[in-house]
Amino acid sequence: MKRIITLTLVALSVFGVFGLFAEEKSSNESTVYFTREITPEALVRIYEALGVEPKGRVAVKISTGESSKSNHLRPALIKNLVEEVNGTLVECNTAYKGNRFSSEEHLKAIRERGYNEIAEVDIMDIDGSIDIPVSDKKWIKFNRVGKHLANYDFLVNLAHFKGHAMGGFGGVLKNQSIGIASREGKVIIHTAGRYDDTDHAFSNQDGQDAFLESMAAAAQSVHDYFKGNIVYINVMNNLSVDCDCDGHPHDPEMKDIGILASLDPVALDKACLDLVFHYPSIQGDDATALQERINRQHGTHIVDYAAGIGLGSLDYRIVDIDKK
Repeated sequence: MKRIITLTLVALSVFGVFGLFAEEKSSNESTVYFTREITPEALVRIYEALGVEPKGRVAVKISTGESSKSNHLRPALIKNLVEEVNGTLVECNTAYKGNRFSSEEHLKAIRERGYNEIAEVDIMDIDGSIDIPVSDKKWIKFNRVGKHLANYDFLVNLAHFKGHAMGGFGGVLKNQSIGIASREGKVIIHTAGRYDDTDHAFSNQDGQDAFLESMAAAAQSVHDYFKGNIVYINVMNNLSVDCDCDGHPHDPEMKDIGILASLDPVALDKACLDLVFHYPSIQGDDATALQERINRQHGTHIVDYAAGIGLGSLDYRIVDIDKK
C-alpha cells in the first residue's frame, strides 16, 4: 500500500474523522462518498451523490451468493436502487462446482434468493462468451466475459466488500473482473492466462500476484469497454473473512461500517481497505481476522497494480453525505 491514512474512529461512527473532509479537491485525488447508514434509502442517496445519470440499457452487477447463508446483498436492500436506475441484475456462472455452475442451477438459486422478484435477472454467459480487449497484457491477452455484456450501455458495479479465500478481499475490482468473466474467463484470470480447456485446472504457475494483476487487467478492460460509463459502490456489511461464494461463511468478527461509492474503482477499494486496516478493534468488534486474511493473500496488491496500469488513483478525498 502506497499511502496510509490515519483514522481516529469512534464506536459505530467509523468515518467520524477520516481527516479527509477538505473543502477543495486536489487534481490527483478521486472523490469517494460515504454514509454510515446501510438501508435501501441510503443506497439510493449515495448513488445520487455521484451525479451520474445512466443512459441506455443498465446492468447492475451483483453476486447472487452461494447459499441462503452467504453474505450476499439481499434483494430488499438493493431493490430501490435497481428500480431507480431501471436496471437488470446481471451475473455469470461460476467456474467451481456449486449451485451456480450451470445456468439451470444458477437460475434456480436466483429464484430461491428472490432476486427475480425485484428485477429481471440476466445470466450473461448463458449463451456463451465474447472476448474483449485488455490494455495490460502482462498475463492475460484478452478478457472472456459473458456474451450478454454486449447488451448493456451502462454498468452499476454493486459489490459487497468482504474477505476472500483466494483474493484476500473482494470489492468492486473483483466484482468487475471475476464477476463479469464467463466461466471460461474466470479460469483464465485465476490461472493468469495459463489454463487447460479440458479440465479447467486452477493451477497458477506464476504465483498469487499474477492472479491479482490479472484481475486488475480484467477490471480495466470492462471499464474501458463501457468507456467509463460505470458507477462503483461497495457495501461494507457482514464483513466476514469469507466471500459470498462460500455457502458456509465464517461469522463476521467486526461490525458493519457503511456504504462507499465512487467513479474511481481503485480509490473506492483503497478507501475500504484503509478502513479495515485502521479499524479500532475491541473485544467483540475486531478486524484482526479480516486484516490477516487480506495480508495472507497479499490482497492489497491489486489496488497498487490497478493504479499502476492507469485504472484509477490511490489518492482520494472522502465526502461524508451524512453531514450534508
